[in-house]
Amino acid sequence: MKFKSLPWHNFWKFFNIMTEKQLMKIPVLVLGMTLITASCSSVKNTDATLPKDISERPADENSQKYDQAQLDKLKASIESEISKEKCTDAAEWTFAPMGAKGCGGPQLYIAYPKKMESTFLPKINDYTAKVKAFNQKYSTVSDCMMVMPPTSIKCVNGKVELVNN
Repeated sequence: MKFKSLPWHNFWKFFNIMTEKQLMKIPVLVLGMTLITASCSSVKNTDATLPKDISERPADENSQKYDQAQLDKLKASIESEISKEKCTDAAEWTFAPMGAKGCGGPQLYIAYPKKMESTFLPKINDYTAKVKAFNQKYSTVSDCMMVMPPTSIKCVNGKVELVNN
């Protein structure tokens, strides 16, 4: 069997030609390439975790965004509780103004069952007071369009609807 036929023969032949000084450069080059590869792959994109705009920053307890989210949760919970009540007779329901616009007047009117007035009315009034405080704290501006009270209430498929004529 001849050495020339073995695949590694050319590899060793290459190293035999090189000087000792040249052979010392190979581990240094390999180490350098390894460090460069490792450092390039470990670079983290710190911008990915930061908001791109101040309006997108996480809400804290002292921000308008946080306060608005709290008001939205309160409003949603009131509306959710009321929506659980089935409407069969419109005479058993009434309505109240809810929320406050920046320049005065309610944001909307909400219907609730008369039998649960002692439960819902304080929640509605609490929400309205908190919206007024929010408007004052952040000097909010609204459309100043007057929201007229509904003229009547009707029941449609078990759900209450306010009627505006």
